[in-house]
Amino acid sequence: MGRQQPDKTGVKKIMSGLPGNPMKSWAQTDRPREKFRELGAASLSDVELLSILIQNGTRERSAVDLGREVMQRSKNNLVELGRLSIRELMKVKGIGLAKAVTIAAAMELGRRRLATESLDKPHVGNSTGIAKFLQARFRDLPHEIFAVVFLNRANKILHFEIISSGGMTGTVADPRIILKKALEEDAVNIILCHNHPSGNLTPSRADEELTWKIREAAGYFDIKLLDHLIVSSEGYFSFSDEGLL
Repeated sequence: MGRQQPDKTGVKKIMSGLPGNPMKSWAQTDRPREKFRELGAASLSDVELLSILIQNGTRERSAVDLGREVMQRSKNNLVELGRLSIRELMKVKGIGLAKAVTIAAAMELGRRRLATESLDKPHVGNSTGIAKFLQARFRDLPHEIFAVVFLNRANKILHFEIISSGGMTGTVADPRIILKKALEEDAVNIILCHNHPSGNLTPSRADEELTWKIREAAGYFDIKLLDHLIVSSEGYFSFSDEGLL
C-alpha cells in the first residue's frame, strides 16, 4: 500500500482557527469584512466589528484576537469601550496610536449619531429635546464641556458649538467668544449648556454667576438667553424651568 497523504483541507480548516493566523487564510465566512459584505453588519459580533476597525493583527495575533482583548478590557460592554482613552486602548499589545485613534473616532461617531437622532425637531419647544441631545453628545466624557446652541427668532437651531473643554471639576466660558459667535450666526436666541461628569446636577455659584453675566451682556445686542442646561447621565437641570432666568 502506498503512503497515505494527509488531508490538507482538514489541516487548513484547523489552522484557520489558530490564534495569530492571518485572516486572509480563514474560511470566507469567518473573515469579518467578507462576512459583513455577504451577511450584513447584524451578523457580526462586537469583536468582529471591532476587528474591522483594527484592520491588521500582528505576527502572533489576528485582528480578531486584538479586538477580543480590547472588549475584555471594556468588560465586554460597548458603553465601557466608549469610555476608554487612547492611552488605555494602547495598553493592548498590538494596538498602536493609529488603531487606538480609529476606535476612538468610531465611538465618537456613534455618540454624534445618537445625539443627532435625539434632536430630530428643527425647532426648540422645551428643555427636554435639547437635554436629550446634550446627554447623547456629552456621553462618556470624563471632563466638563461648555457649549452653546444658537437659534433664530423662530427658535430654529442655526448652530451648535463647543466653546471650551475643562478639567474634571469645571470649564471656563468667555462671554465675548459666545456673543461674537452669536453675531456671526445671526442668532437671536441662545441656550447655554454644560455637563457635570460627577452626576450632580446642582448648579454651582460659578454656574449661576456666569449665566447671569452672559444674560446681561447678550441683552445689549438684543440676544435673549433662553436657558442654561446642566446635563449628566442621570438627568438634567434647566435654569429656565427652575425660574432662575
